[in-house]
Amino acid sequence: MRPDPAVLLDVSRLISRLGGGPATGIDRVEAEWLAHLQDRPHLLLCRVRRGQLLLPPQAGAAILRWLGGALDELPPPDLLDRLRGRRTLAARAEAALRRMALARAGREGRGLGRAAQARLGQGVYVNVGHANLQPGLLANLRPLPRAVLIHDTIPLDHPEFTRAGQADRFRDRFTAALGQSELILTVSVATRADVLRWRGRLGLPGHAPVVAAPIGTRLAAPDPSGLPAGLDLARPFFVTLGTIEPRKNHALLLDAWQMLERGPEPPQLFVIGRRGWENREVFARLDRLPPGGPVRELSGLDDGAVAALLGRSHGLLMPSRAEGFGLPLTEAARRGVPVLATPLPAAREMLGDYATWLSPDAPADWAAEIARLAAAPPLRRPALPVPAWQGHFAYFYATLREILCSPDVAAM
Repeated sequence: MRPDPAVLLDVSRLISRLGGGPATGIDRVEAEWLAHLQDRPHLLLCRVRRGQLLLPPQAGAAILRWLGGALDELPPPDLLDRLRGRRTLAARAEAALRRMALARAGREGRGLGRAAQARLGQGVYVNVGHANLQPGLLANLRPLPRAVLIHDTIPLDHPEFTRAGQADRFRDRFTAALGQSELILTVSVATRADVLRWRGRLGLPGHAPVVAAPIGTRLAAPDPSGLPAGLDLARPFFVTLGTIEPRKNHALLLDAWQMLERGPEPPQLFVIGRRGWENREVFARLDRLPPGGPVRELSGLDDGAVAALLGRSHGLLMPSRAEGFGLPLTEAARRGVPVLATPLPAAREMLGDYATWLSPDAPADWAAEIARLAAAPPLRRPALPVPAWQGHFAYFYATLREILCSPDVAAM
């Protein structure tokens, strides 16, 4: 069997997100890829303020240390960034990466494809972060084949759930990825169907295979030391986990808790996640929560603290209106924690009959099911087998080997 090709991994998203709060699902996927490559031949590509950097493997080891909290390693920002008042962790990381760079180029990365190929030999550019997907850059990365992972098409399906202008930016990236890549991966079968639907709707080229390679689930060890003081974990509580943005539908849970508070001793709801965008009404409702009430907003918790709460909870609540995968769902199911969720295609694909499926527009149904679960000790079901990271990487390498044998790619 031919050896697996070397990888040029784009880490632009991870660097841009340093200091930006708890990792999102896409951040975690990019970090998993970076960790996976540590004992494999690879290089890194990173977009910085003034261009693109080609980076050696030791840069990846440094990035993983920074993600783990070793931020004292980071130097001050470069002089130009300091003069512009840019003193963020991302600016400091860029300064460190510039010192490690094997090659530099402008924003479109002219010459970086051949520079990477000269060092990697048989290699492939991989982008799993929805960032740095520019037509000029993808063109200049030739002769390397290009593989892109698509997490969802939510900005196209639901522009009302995104920041102003994000839908247009996503469409441009999506078009560049499908038009210039040799392989498109998706995080679920449901997302694959969405990608194919939008490829046809936008009239994009159909030469690249679109392959579902479900992402893995890594369970953090519970560590209650990171929990804030004063949490009453003796009373029944539920958690909802994710950025507080419109598509996550926190409003339904707040409505359900208004109903539950009409009865004696309502259960608690811990809203875990940072505040996102376009959600002023929900933010205002959270701001009005009374101290000591049953609903409490928790932000900035580390993975161990989240795992500690999820593992002791009466259930995970996910009334989302759109998801491409939903890592909290598989994290809860792998622990045997009950899940109440919206029957979205990706969620049904991952959990099957494990979850209790409820309408995203029926707060009374949610309140009734929550009350039923809260009336008994925490229920634990047999842990549900969920996708593993080994399977995701195996899909990628197996498909890529087939593509590299095709005449068109071989000619590159």
